[in-house]
Amino acid sequence: MRKKQNRIQLALISIGFLLFVLTYFYYPSLNKDKIEKNDTLTNNIKDDVVSKDKTSFVNLEYKGLYDLDKPFKIKSKEAYILNDEPDVVYMKSMHVLLYLDDNRTVEITSLKGRYNKVTYDCFFEENVRATDNETIITASNLDLLATENFVKIYNEVRLDYTTGSLKADKVDYDFETKHFKVSMFDDSSIKMKVIQ
Repeated sequence: MRKKQNRIQLALISIGFLLFVLTYFYYPSLNKDKIEKNDTLTNNIKDDVVSKDKTSFVNLEYKGLYDLDKPFKIKSKEAYILNDEPDVVYMKSMHVLLYLDDNRTVEITSLKGRYNKVTYDCFFEENVRATDNETIITASNLDLLATENFVKIYNEVRLDYTTGSLKADKVDYDFETKHFKVSMFDDSSIKMKVIQ
């Protein structure tokens, strides 16, 4: 009887250990492989330039997932990766297409920016323009964080939509719901005027 209990306990411990290994080691590697398959890189290989400090690309394109289920495509006419920061791609003429659940496409462009290949975060700088063909947003900076369901837009923000427009220091905007939060840099109260 005692041997039978020992075998059962040993079997339960073995199953527990197996579940532990699967949960913390095997399944994360499966998800990583799946994400890496979704995150494909295409570029013009003959135009790559490798130097001592960086690798440069022409006509670079990445595909991946935003907010875990929304596909996106990011392009750049010129880009480079510093050897010290292999996860960050510095881009000129940055262009992103974000495909939403309701079949709308958001297009975001800027003169320059950065893309993190690991976190999928995009940071747009200079002459930023974002539109879904109904709402047009212009600013100096826009941060598209893959883990957030809204974008952070700041510095000379102008938001134009069908019922009016507004100007602000900083706006958090959700492309799915079209809701936004307006704020000032110094956290003082805001005076907002919607222009029609």
